[in-house]
Amino acid sequence: MPTPSATTLSASVDTPAFRRAGREALSLALMDARNHTLHLLDLCERHGAGMAGRAGDPLWLAGHAGWFAESWIGRNPQRHQGPACPPRPVRLASIEARAELWWGSGAEQGPDAATTRAYLLEQLESTLELLEKAPEDDAGLYFFRLAVLHEDQRGEDILVQAQRLGVPVPLLAREPRRPAAPLLVPATRWQLGAMPTGLVLDNEQWAHAVEVPEFEIDAQPVSWAQFVEFVDDGGYDRADLWRPEGWAWLEREQALDDGRRGPRYVEQIGVASGAVLQQRFGRPVRMAAEHSATHVSWWEADAWCRWAGRRLPAEAEWDCAAHTAARRGFDWGMVHEWMAGTLQPWPGFTPGPWAELSQPWMGRARVLRGASFATRARLHDRGLRGFALPDNDWRFVGFRTCAL
Repeated sequence: MPTPSATTLSASVDTPAFRRAGREALSLALMDARNHTLHLLDLCERHGAGMAGRAGDPLWLAGHAGWFAESWIGRNPQRHQGPACPPRPVRLASIEARAELWWGSGAEQGPDAATTRAYLLEQLESTLELLEKAPEDDAGLYFFRLAVLHEDQRGEDILVQAQRLGVPVPLLAREPRRPAAPLLVPATRWQLGAMPTGLVLDNEQWAHAVEVPEFEIDAQPVSWAQFVEFVDDGGYDRADLWRPEGWAWLEREQALDDGRRGPRYVEQIGVASGAVLQQRFGRPVRMAAEHSATHVSWWEADAWCRWAGRRLPAEAEWDCAAHTAARRGFDWGMVHEWMAGTLQPWPGFTPGPWAELSQPWMGRARVLRGASFATRARLHDRGLRGFALPDNDWRFVGFRTCAL
């Protein structure tokens, strides 16, 4: 087998091509993902935040990333079966006797930082040794690719928690393009979903044709300037703009957050000044008018659409525009974007070995597409199908709209 060039390796490590990467590139990707996790952990520890080991906190999330990789690779003698591996294979003992108790299903408390780091280093070393002997095919490399994807997702989760805890993170949002007019996309028969090659998540199965009528879609996600108009027009006081479930959510939030009148972490918005002041990693930042509105729940996005006489895009519309309208100004990657529909299985869906990935959320969670400024470059993948419950505004989420 020919040795890949440095350019090929870089593309396989830093772009969505890692889903088809071979052993050498995967080795680099696994080390890169772990270094990023440890770097984020250092930032949190330096500021004394999220290091108690409680489930969901940065320290716990870091340990959980290692536990996940070890569970499906080091402890899984059926790993070479790839997606055909059963969801609960017989597992070998962990290198850490208390790993399941600390990071497994239902865990509430992990160990201290020193113990977690030692486990992460030993687990990675073991994983890389197993990778050297893995069959170089899609089945043999499936769980190694999955471990990279999972750790990158947990890395963004750590940043979500860093935002919640006020940890100073030197992470800058990409400057948006100059605002552009909405795009008209012609009717088409569109192929939605993944082909059976490389790492395919179960909720991406399988490619199928859908009829997409002509539609108009925003070139960029809704900006702060656009969202301020909704706030100024009493959007947070008009029940007629909200679904009943959304209005009930807002009333609960307002009771907890002193009459909330904007997305999460916003300290000042609209009315007299039109300005937006939002907490960003521990400090108030005056948001530029053209930046994407961030930390917006699905309920808020839906209410904004009702106010504006617009609608959230169907998943097929977003997918089609992202693939065909980039040269005409379709811009994405600043925020994860809410879709109109709930997460549903596609034709041919079969739960993967990681059965908890999507099946429990089918019919409940709303689909997210795109990526945020906090997402690793590898996961800036137009085909990656994210999701979250409609009240989730902790993540770096926003939205764009379509004409009715």
